[in-house]
Amino acid sequence: MSQKVLITGGAGYIGSVVTERLIGQGYEPIVIDDLSAGNRGAVHPKARFVAGDVRNSNDLAVLFESFAIRSVIHLAAKASVSQSISDPAPFYAVNVGGGIQLLEAMITYGVKRIVVSSTAAVYGEPLGIPLDEDHPTAPLSSYGETKLSFERMLAWYVKAYKLEATTFRYFNAAGASDAYGEAHVPETHLIPSLLRAADTDGVSHIFGNDYDTPDGTCIRDFVHVVDLADAHIRALEIPNLDGLRTFNLGSGTGYSVLEVIEFIETVTGQKLHKHFCPRRNGDPARLVASFDKAKEGLGWQPRKQALRSIVESAWRWHKAHPKGYEDLIESSARAGSTQKHE
Repeated sequence: MSQKVLITGGAGYIGSVVTERLIGQGYEPIVIDDLSAGNRGAVHPKARFVAGDVRNSNDLAVLFESFAIRSVIHLAAKASVSQSISDPAPFYAVNVGGGIQLLEAMITYGVKRIVVSSTAAVYGEPLGIPLDEDHPTAPLSSYGETKLSFERMLAWYVKAYKLEATTFRYFNAAGASDAYGEAHVPETHLIPSLLRAADTDGVSHIFGNDYDTPDGTCIRDFVHVVDLADAHIRALEIPNLDGLRTFNLGSGTGYSVLEVIEFIETVTGQKLHKHFCPRRNGDPARLVASFDKAKEGLGWQPRKQALRSIVESAWRWHKAHPKGYEDLIESSARAGSTQKHE
């Protein structure tokens, strides 16, 4: 009998690929998402989907009572750095409040294992590169602060209620699987924003060119979303003897914004016009991961490490789905209509 895994926020970018990879490994994913940022078309057709909110204890109770859930992958969160600085309240409500409701439901229904999506934003401005998990945490945004708050709270829940928890600090998930990719409205992430620019007006907006980096633009570490998803499966399968374990997920290589633009131009064949804008609040100059701990503890390392392959996969998905998940929803509706008439 396949193991049932609850995926909160499973209709989002990362959730769609995590769900896809779980199904490929024989798991039975149950997805909960309020679709405030996720897309119904991003949910794998073989996954069970429940429209609900992790902040709502009744929604969670129905899930845990209806399905014999064995473990949880918690991806539901608000994740915009800039929005979290101007309006922190909803970030605390979802990232902390929603997390509390989820943990309480797990305790009530005897579910012990959880894998948590966190972020490199918990580190703040790096004291050195690459960053390992022992680097001091000093978030520059309420997004990073709420993720760190949940990590700290989780440590106490693990100690008190004997949970088995794995926390992943992501360094810029990017790329696409064959079926699922990145399509936010509005789009704020670098690679999909640049791909959209290459396919439309050709204007790339660059936030800050006066950082203390070789070309003045921010340096970031990109990890392929398929590699990221596979780390979650490893966390479910490899025994957790520590109660709580924390891992960075990145490629270990940093690229500046201008270097990313060069890759975008090479892959798409389109020249981008650079428009320099003021810095955004909450953006460190450099973020590059050390993934040595994940390699040692989970046997994980990125297989799709080259940035060009990440960009190529994202570009293929974008060209196949120029309207994002609207395409998948429309094709599903057409298929359903056809089946009805047969």
